[in-house]
Formats: sequence, structure tokens, C-alpha cells
Amino acid sequence: MAERLVDVGDGVKLERGVPWRLSDGTVLRSDHYYPAGDGPWPTLLLRQPYGRDIASTVVYAHPVWFARRGYNVVIQDVRGRGGSEGEFYPFRNEGRDGAETIAWLRTRPESNGRVGMYGFSYQGAAQLLAAAEQPEGLQCIAPAMTACDFYAGWFYHNGALRLASSQGWGLQMLKEDAVRRGLHQARERLGAAWANLRAQTGYMPYGEHPAIVDPELPSYVRDWFAHDTPCDYWSGMDVSKRAAKIAVPALHVSGWYDTYLEGSVRGFELLRREAQSKEHQYLLAGPWVHIPWGDRVGESDLGAGALLNTDEFLLSWFDHWLKDAGTFTDEPKVRHFAMGVNQWMTADDWEGSARETLYLHSGGRAESRKGDGFLSLKSPEKESADIFSYDPEVPVMSPGGPMGVSGPTDQAALEMGNNLLVYTSESLSEATHVFGAPAVRIYVATSASQADLVAKLVRVLPSGRAEFVCIGIARSALLFGDAYKAETTQLWEFSLEPTSTVFAAGEKIRLEVAGSAFPLYDRNPSNATKPKEMTPWNWGRSTHMVFHDMARPSALVLPVIS
Repeated sequence: MAERLVDVGDGVKLERGVPWRLSDGTVLRSDHYYPAGDGPWPTLLLRQPYGRDIASTVVYAHPVWFARRGYNVVIQDVRGRGGSEGEFYPFRNEGRDGAETIAWLRTRPESNGRVGMYGFSYQGAAQLLAAAEQPEGLQCIAPAMTACDFYAGWFYHNGALRLASSQGWGLQMLKEDAVRRGLHQARERLGAAWANLRAQTGYMPYGEHPAIVDPELPSYVRDWFAHDTPCDYWSGMDVSKRAAKIAVPALHVSGWYDTYLEGSVRGFELLRREAQSKEHQYLLAGPWVHIPWGDRVGESDLGAGALLNTDEFLLSWFDHWLKDAGTFTDEPKVRHFAMGVNQWMTADDWEGSARETLYLHSGGRAESRKGDGFLSLKSPEKESADIFSYDPEVPVMSPGGPMGVSGPTDQAALEMGNNLLVYTSESLSEATHVFGAPAVRIYVATSASQADLVAKLVRVLPSGRAEFVCIGIARSALLFGDAYKAETTQLWEFSLEPTSTVFAAGEKIRLEVAGSAFPLYDRNPSNATKPKEMTPWNWGRSTHMVFHDMARPSALVLPVIS
């Protein structure tokens, strides 16, 4: 082995491409970083599908940094990626493969038998799946920006496909499959699509995008689009029904503007309820997008506090569980960055303990921020309904525009359109801290046989800037099933994604209501056509009537810290 070691400084040695044969004969390869001095040491394992040289350094310190601090660090290519053999199908093999890898690592001379896992996104899911196999020696995990429930937390939100992220990630992953299979034309198509990613969400029908339907390519992207309701396809791959099998402490890391925010926070809640290690679940919720983690999100500067040293935080986690250092003993269960005041806060429980209900009001003309919609603590009496049109050809765009990007972006221009309703509170007399997942209860009748409803929480500054806070969507097919009827008033109840945002005195709380948020979510055809099969030949336009009166008191419900 000595001839294969590379000196990477400070006494740390690197051994590249170490092979390991799984029980089914598949060979996986990993890079191993050995600390200076004599071992054995605890092991940190990161399993990922993007090439082990990258080692998730887009958000984490290089493995050498962790090795310098007394950890044997292993970066492994998952099955069918990088230097590893086999066929890649996202998530499907990561539980067993991860558990077998941990068993092997514990037999190596540099290992003291204690293993922790880290990584974000796919690498976070790989940790949860391995932990559910209960491998001996795995003592803690740190899953970041990921999900326990792939249907509800990764690909779909209340029945609507997270189109931009699902399609974009699918195209990215299929590129390597095309290379590994020697499919030159397929790789060219995928490369061209990737180079103009913004245009791909507009392709119709998106389920027949030419870059993903090639029969010589794996089927997983097509499978994601085909399984548009909760089913065994999803629960058979994730840990949503196996949370009780997880017996190790977990540090969950999420970002308020991350694609998988819902998945991260709900995963923390699920394990806190059901895991064998429920008392050792922690949440770090920062003001970050998926990549990178820092003090800038779009044009917004979130202050020095947003530059939290997440590597040092992670090190204290591993030192506590793998070295018995006691470095996490006094850490609160939840550490969250409060937007608005841009500072870190702590909590023992998730979500504010109180609820504040703001009722929707208008004189019947709440379209756009030029309208007369407002929010009030007073419940409505006799009021006219509001009405807006939904047109899949001209949808209401995502908070971050056509790219579906996220962040505290200004919604003021978008709110000038008459294809959404706007309800705004009076200027607040004192600060209101919204902490948790807001929810809506809105009475709606639509002219369509199928429909979506989108609710967006916005923070309005005295300058008029309307900053995006969080969003939620519900699709009638999932929310109501066969009970949904056109031209019939029904109560739409659903949650928005979580947040920690302080609305200061002098600011206003705003709710937007629309029929779409494209391309963050796919568009509803307004009829029985599957969204993945929608084209201009089969879409329909519709109207939505929103009621707010004594019998139908539509409302926004905010979890607040009292």
C-alpha cells in the first residue's frame, strides 16, 4: 500500500481508487485520506454519485481538512458512478451498499471501528438509507439538504412536480450514464439541453423530452414523472416508512431557500417522532440555497452571521459522537437563522408555540397589488369574492423568475399582474416572528376539472420591496381526489414550506394566491390530462373564485414565537 500513498501535506496520506467488492460481486472504489501518526482513527464516510475527486467540496472543506483533525476520511463512488462498477439507479441500492461498505471499513487496520457519515443532497439521502440498515459501528450521521420522503420532500409538493429541480437534476445524472454506455448521440442531446437548461422546462410534453426518453438510457427520470402520487415506488426507496429503524444521532442541515427545504425539515421532524434515537436529533436551519452556503443569496446580503463555519460545526458534532469529546453537549435541538433580523436563534422545539390567524378581505377586487385585498385579525362578514384567471400559456412565474431560483427576491413586479390575488396587512405595530410552516385555509371554486392553488408568503418593507419568504402549492387531484368538483366551493387547506422570518414593526405581511408558480412547479392542464403529457393542444384556461365571508372565512395561519 505504501507505494500507492500520496503525501497531501501535514502528514496526511491519500490512497486513491481503493477497491471493495460487495456481496453481489460489484466493485466500488473509494479514496482514503489517512491522518498523520499512528492510528487507528474513527472514520468519516461520504458516498456520492458525482466523482469522488469532488468530495462535495462545493459546500464542505476538503477531506484533507478533516483528516488533519484525526479522522480517516473515505470518499466513495456509489454503484454505477465514477470508478465504481454496476448500474446506477438513484437511491435504490444505497442502503445495502452503504451498510456493507461500513462493515468493510471497520475491518481495515486504520479504523478503530467507529464510523460517522456526512454529505448533502444525494449524499444526505445515502446516509439515511444506510442508517436504516442499522450497520454495526455507524454511530452518527449528518444528512444535509435532503429528504426522508422522496415523494413529498424531493420530487413533489402536495401533488405538483418540482419541475425545474427534478428535470435539471435528471438531465445532469443521465449525462454520465450516456458516457458510461458509450451513447454519443444521447450525450450530445443531454449536453445541449444542459447548456440551455432554462429552456428545458418549457418543452412540452415534458414527460417526452427527447433527452430523457432514449430507450438506451436508464428509465429513472421517466419513472419519477410517471409516479405522480405517493406509492410503493417511493416508499420502497426512501426511509419514510422505516424511520423507526434509525438508531443513530443525526444532525440535519437545511437552507431556507434550498430545493429540499421541505424534505430536510420534515425529515428532522419524522426522526424526532419515530427514530430509536429520537432524543438525539438536531436541526441547523440556515439562510442558504443548495449551493453555496454563505452570506449572499442573489442580490441580498444576509450579514456576517450567515457565514457560519459549518465545517467547524460539523467537526464538533463528530468529535462529540466519535471521540467522546463532549463538544455538542450544550447544543440546542434547533439552531435557526432568523431572516429579517439576520441572526441566529435557538429553540428546543420546532415551530412557534402560538398561532396567529390573518383573514382574507377585499371589496371583490384583490387582483394584483393595485387591488383592494388586505389581511386582518378580524374575521370577515359579508364580502364579495375575488376572481382570477389561470392560463397555462402565461403562468404566474416562480418567486425567482424563469429559472426557478430561490432567495429573498423582490416580488413587486410580479405582483402587478392581474393573474394573482394579493392580500396585505397594515403596517405592523410590533415585530412578528414567524417560525415554522405557515398554512392556508382558503375557500375556492374553480371552473376546471383539475386545478392547482399556490400560496406565497411575502415580507413587505417600508420601501415597498416585497421579499419572498416561502411558498406552498396543492393540486386538486391529491388534495381532494375524486371529491374534487368544478364550479363547487371547497376548502383548500395546506402548508407552505417552513421559515424563520421576523417581520419588523413598520413592515407588512402579504399573501399571494395564484394558480401556478412555473417552472418551480409544473403546470396544471386544467383537465384530466396528465401534466407530464400536457401540450398547447390539450391545456385549458380556467377561473378561480376565492371566497372570504362569514360562512367561508379564508385565512392565513402563521406559527409565531410569542
